[in-house]
Amino acid sequence: MSIVVQNITKVYGEQKALNDVSFEVKSGEIVGFLGPNGAGKSTMMKIISCFIPQTTGTVSVCGFDVNEQSIEVRKNVGYLPENNPLYLDMFVKEYLEFIAGLHELKNVKQKIAEMIDITGLAVEQRKKIGTLSKGYRQRVGLAQALIHDPKVLILDEPTSGLDPNQLAEIRTLIKNIGKEKTVMLSTHIMQEVEAICDKVIIINRGKIVANCTASEIHTLTNNRQAFFVEFGNAVNENLLLKIGGVLSANNIKDNIWEIRTNTDKDIRNDIFNFGVENKIPILTLQKQEQKLEDVFKELTSTHQ
Repeated sequence: MSIVVQNITKVYGEQKALNDVSFEVKSGEIVGFLGPNGAGKSTMMKIISCFIPQTTGTVSVCGFDVNEQSIEVRKNVGYLPENNPLYLDMFVKEYLEFIAGLHELKNVKQKIAEMIDITGLAVEQRKKIGTLSKGYRQRVGLAQALIHDPKVLILDEPTSGLDPNQLAEIRTLIKNIGKEKTVMLSTHIMQEVEAICDKVIIINRGKIVANCTASEIHTLTNNRQAFFVEFGNAVNENLLLKIGGVLSANNIKDNIWEIRTNTDKDIRNDIFNFGVENKIPILTLQKQEQKLEDVFKELTSTHQ
């Protein structure tokens, strides 16, 4: 395992930021670490990266304990914090040379050239960091996190504040990096997780409420599927709720209904039969699989 978190609790004064958190991340996985603001995401990432100590519990990265072997952990971890603290008066190559020096790297020029190529900084490499767009500053942040060739990459909101083009570019970059490294990614953008992550961990109020593969996430809640139906005339909600597997029926407008189920079964045939039996025409019927955003909302609102 690249990351092993066991029974981690972090207390600030009287507040528990993390409450008995445990999970594992395998080598080569890209993991989406999700949660509402204040859920404990950044705190957990800072503990894994040796920036702050836990109150109780243990964390190991690549087999090294974050407390007892923090130097070894830092050698194996690349960390991009949410606020991406850069020296804005430094030139891009100057800053990367400075970071390489902190890691006591050899072949510094070669390493810098590699990072500039990997992160797409070639056109901006001779500029001061303070003159760069946010997208390119994020690339500089990724370059500093990667320059010592870590086995684990911790990214806290790496695409926050980027425009759609920048977001797509950074997302592709992270996906490519994930082919060779373990990546733990914190984000509020659900489409990002669906696009690039192998595994999803959701934390709420300091506790883990979901930990599974991206393909399994829709099985964690009662709401499995949604069907949007437009009937030819008025329908009684109680009749719709009698269709097998229907969890809820919401009248969106006029005769258009959103029907949610608690089963993986495709009930479109049952809806058509309902229309025939009750002599109610069905004008349109559309099936929509549950999205990660729906699961996230349900898990973080029901787990208190």
